[in-house]
Amino acid sequence: MNEHPSLIGESPSRPDALGKVTGAARYPGDLVQPGMLQLAVVLAGRPHAWIVSIDPAPALAQPGVVAVFTAADVPHNAYGLVDDDQPVLCGDLVRHAGDRVALVAAETREAAEAGARLVRVEYEELPVIADATTALQPGAPLVHAGRGSNLLHHAVIRKGDAAAAMRTADVVETGEFETTWQEHAFLQPEAGVAFLDDEGRVVVETAGQWLHEDQRQIARVLKLPEDRIVVRYAAIGGAFGGREDLSVQHLLALAAWKLRRPVAIVWSREESLLAHHKRHPFRIRCRWGARRDGTIVAVEADLLADGGAYASTSREVIKAATLLSTGAYEVPNVALDGRVVYTNNVPSGAFRGFGSPQAQFAAESMVTRLAHRLGIDPVEMRLKNLYDEGSLEPTHHAVPPGVGARRVLQRCFEEARARFSRSPHPNPLPEGEGTFVRQGVGICCGIKNVGYSFGFDEHATATVELDDDRAVLKVGVADVGQGTHLAMRQIAAAELGLPVERIELVAEDSSLAPDAGSASASRLTTVAGRAVQEAARRAKQAGPGARITYTHRPSPPTTALDAETTAGRPNFSYGYAAQAVHVEVDTRSGVVRVLGVVSVHDVGRVINRRMLEGQVEGCVVQAIGYALMEDFQVQGGVVRTPSFATYLLPTSLDVPVEIVPIFLETPDPNGPFGARGVAEMPFVPMAPAIAAAIHDATGVWLSQQPMTPERVLAPLRKQPVTA
Repeated sequence: MNEHPSLIGESPSRPDALGKVTGAARYPGDLVQPGMLQLAVVLAGRPHAWIVSIDPAPALAQPGVVAVFTAADVPHNAYGLVDDDQPVLCGDLVRHAGDRVALVAAETREAAEAGARLVRVEYEELPVIADATTALQPGAPLVHAGRGSNLLHHAVIRKGDAAAAMRTADVVETGEFETTWQEHAFLQPEAGVAFLDDEGRVVVETAGQWLHEDQRQIARVLKLPEDRIVVRYAAIGGAFGGREDLSVQHLLALAAWKLRRPVAIVWSREESLLAHHKRHPFRIRCRWGARRDGTIVAVEADLLADGGAYASTSREVIKAATLLSTGAYEVPNVALDGRVVYTNNVPSGAFRGFGSPQAQFAAESMVTRLAHRLGIDPVEMRLKNLYDEGSLEPTHHAVPPGVGARRVLQRCFEEARARFSRSPHPNPLPEGEGTFVRQGVGICCGIKNVGYSFGFDEHATATVELDDDRAVLKVGVADVGQGTHLAMRQIAAAELGLPVERIELVAEDSSLAPDAGSASASRLTTVAGRAVQEAARRAKQAGPGARITYTHRPSPPTTALDAETTAGRPNFSYGYAAQAVHVEVDTRSGVVRVLGVVSVHDVGRVINRRMLEGQVEGCVVQAIGYALMEDFQVQGGVVRTPSFATYLLPTSLDVPVEIVPIFLETPDPNGPFGARGVAEMPFVPMAPAIAAAIHDATGVWLSQQPMTPERVLAPLRKQPVTA
């Protein structure tokens, strides 16, 4: 066998493509079989209340209903990714309207849904904490009484003397920014089946992002050894962080274990919108100080995030957002405070970008505004301050090697200048169609960590079993649509010198594939891919018949921040992005249309070019939706946009005519063949780039996301744009 490095960077056809196009692929909802009991949840329907009583008798009298489960039926009634603070089924208190109060099992779906409507629950309403600011007020009602405060986590980062530097800065710019929730809107709402296998194990077949974490939490809920739980993933129609938390997995396992019968559940889109977590809303207040030559000398930022009713990943999101609230810029003096609080709103958790899009909507907007105040081209100001090799992060440590921040910005500027027919700054574009349509261009940067942070045990395990002309690769990675399964096979094939077709992949069964961690944090290609490469390399060295298991832990490891100095090594790798966005703004309606996007990324090494291009294109469109139209609304703890009729998503008509993905390759020492993850990076600079482009077109600054027509028109009415 000879190494096949040419496989790296090629784009072999995806083995799952035909099934997805023809409909043959089996998603969780397709696994439901005749004879399976159907499950339906009873949602609280109110944001905060005591449960006075639950009467299942009317539901049990419904023909076809087999059982009604309540909190008393759950062996360990608490779960969570970080904190076990969420009940499987609420027994005494509901904390948000999507809380699950009871679970009905019936012979048919119609009977289950009818039974769920008949469960009688008597509530005593409680005061509602409807926003993050109210949650922190003295005397505010507590969402979790045992904690003594609604503050979930306070992240603090200090470097230098920000207050003193701000006093001596030539220019100080102050800003306040708001972002709202975002719905993941993956293709199929939560669904799955569960049954007991011949060994008496509870088997759950569903869609998720981390086989072994789902297994761990289900085992804890049922008080069973982990090896008595098997989690398998069917085809996964997208995730974006929305499948990190348990939704139906533990409910399926509970019902199958109790009833000893196969069970199934398929949520409606409304149930999904009401009950699973969203992107965190943020309010960010900040001050940025700079010298006349454009050098940024100080940043003060206060971030407040709404974590909703339960912790989910809020601690980690607020730490990441606080760290990255200075963007990819080396700033000698920072005072950064990030707080996330409990409220009675829908829980907030992981979503593509993990706090970075919110933080850098503010940071990148501030850099652009400072540049205009100083009369400096915004691109030049960025180039003056961006990270280089050896630059110090806000946590006092040098940024990890492979810093591509300057290269991606320079390449993005060159491409935008060529494609958008002019230097993007500072001259105004000529008017577009009609007197009232204006065009503009914005360029912004982005930074996002790759992999787990702040001392979390980051590792992935892979096993390679080698024969003369084929290999079996076992690695428990979730393919949520991004093509990870093919990427793992390409990495193994390239290392072993075999065609991709000769690599058999075992990845979707927790009892067969070793733990490779979550499909999150843009980490699978880097961390799991490196485990695959090393296992393949050692198997090749050992020869035919070898079976090698290898665990990769990135080096050096990350650390928690020191409680006193706030110093530490928060991440082992970063991805860098730059985007140029060309928009037109109708000054009569406020409608913003994105005409073109140049999206440049340092990916370390391209593994599969076509899949990378698809990642960028899909992420760009999702980010446009976040920036301009996805206005998830919660009022008084009640979701006011519970369907796609009221929560607007981008369609094919909103996709820019031109999306140009460009990849630079600065090898990452932790990745296979130098590769690093890129899945989240295109999201980060999009909103501030669109805001900069709107300003370029109209002269108005926007600081609230989404930048809906109403929000565009409001400042235009104060500063009317004339022909």
